[in-house]
Amino acid sequence: FADCHIGGWREEKLKNLGVRAFREAVDICIKENVGFVLISGDLFNTALPSIDILKEVAFILRKLKVKNIGVYVVPGSHDFSPSGKTMLDVLESSGLIVNVMKFEDGKLRFFQDKTGVKITGILGRRGGLEKLDYLELNRDELEREEGFKIFMFHSLLNELKPKEFEKIEGESLFSLPKNFKYYAGGHPHFVFNKFIDNYGLVTYPGPLFPNNFGELEKLGYGGFYIVDDKLNLRFVDLKFHDVLSFLVSVNGKSVFDVEREIGNLVFDVENKIVTLRIEGVLEKGKPSDIDFKKIENLFYDNGAFVVLRNTSKLTSKVFEELKVEGGSIDEIELNVINGHKTDFVDYEKVVEILMRTFDKEKGEGEKVSDFENRLVKEIIEVLKLKEAWNEIK
Repeated sequence: FADCHIGGWREEKLKNLGVRAFREAVDICIKENVGFVLISGDLFNTALPSIDILKEVAFILRKLKVKNIGVYVVPGSHDFSPSGKTMLDVLESSGLIVNVMKFEDGKLRFFQDKTGVKITGILGRRGGLEKLDYLELNRDELEREEGFKIFMFHSLLNELKPKEFEKIEGESLFSLPKNFKYYAGGHPHFVFNKFIDNYGLVTYPGPLFPNNFGELEKLGYGGFYIVDDKLNLRFVDLKFHDVLSFLVSVNGKSVFDVEREIGNLVFDVENKIVTLRIEGVLEKGKPSDIDFKKIENLFYDNGAFVVLRNTSKLTSKVFEELKVEGGSIDEIELNVINGHKTDFVDYEKVVEILMRTFDKEKGEGEKVSDFENRLVKEIIEVLKLKEAWNEIK
C-alpha cells in the first residue's frame, strides 16, 4: 500500500471511505494469505490524527498481527510533524508495525521477515528533504547483501515521472541502492510498475483511496499491489462507488443559464460520487448568485452518494472588468474599495475599519481562542450585528 492518507477528507462520507479502503485492503490480504504487508508512506494524512482515526487503524492492523502477518512501514511526508512527532511511533510501540528506516552504527539496517525476505527503506520528508538521507546510505553494503531484498521509499523518481509531474522536482532513480528484487514506492499518486536493469521491479500503487477532488476525477478509485516471490504483480482495485465528473463552462452565460444547465445533468446519479467543476466568466450576475445548495439538493434527491464542487476558476465580468491603477498599497486598496462601492451608508468607513481589524496580530502571550474572540467581537460591533449574534448564540 501507499498514500492511504487516512483521515484526509473533511467530507465525512469520503473520510469514512478512506478508512473502509484500508479495512478492505487488509481483509483481502488476510484472505489471500499474504506473507507480509508494506506501507510506503503517508498512512495518515497528518502526523497527529484524531483519536477516533487512530483507534480504527489500530483495530484494523491488529487483524494482521493476530494472523502473524508483519506490517513494514516507511514514514511519508504527511506522517511527520515539524517537531518529528508521529503516531507511527505509537503503533510501532504497540507491536502493530515496524518502521524499517533505522540506522545502526550509522548504517541502514535490514529487517528479516518470517518469510526470509529482507526489508529496508528510506522515509519521505516534506519538500523532498530526504535527499540528505540518501546521501548517507551505506550503498555498497546494501547492494552486497544476499537474499530476496525489498527497498521501500517515499519519493518521486525523476526518471519515471509522467508528463503532468515534469515540473515537480524529485529524487534520482540512481539514488536508490541497486540489486534489490522489489522497490515499493509511494508519494506520487499514480499507478506504475517497471523492471529496471541493475535494480528490479519498481512500483507505485497510487493512493489506496483518492485523496482530493482532482484524484476523484482522474482515478475514480484507488488500490494496491499483490506480488509473489516470482515478482508476478497484480493490482487490486478498491472501487466502492462510481464517480461522475462534470465540467461546466459558464462563459457567456447568466446565473439562470448555469443553474438550468447543471440541473439537466441530474440523471443516473444514484449511489454515485458526483464532482462538479465549474469554471469560466459569467456574462450576468456573480458567482455568489448561483444557488449551489439548491443544485446539490437536486443530486441528493436523486440518490447521489455525495456531491463535490470546485469553483476555483469561476468568476464574473463584475470582477473581470475592474481595473486598478498602480500606486502605493494604500492607493490600490482605496481604488479596489471604490471599484466595488455599494449603496451601503458607511461603506468606505466600514471597509476601512474591517481591513484594520483583520490586519491585527495576536498579542504576545495571547491564546489563539482569545485572539479569535477579540476579532469576532470587534467585527460584530463594526457591522452592528450584536443583537443578531446574541440570538444565534
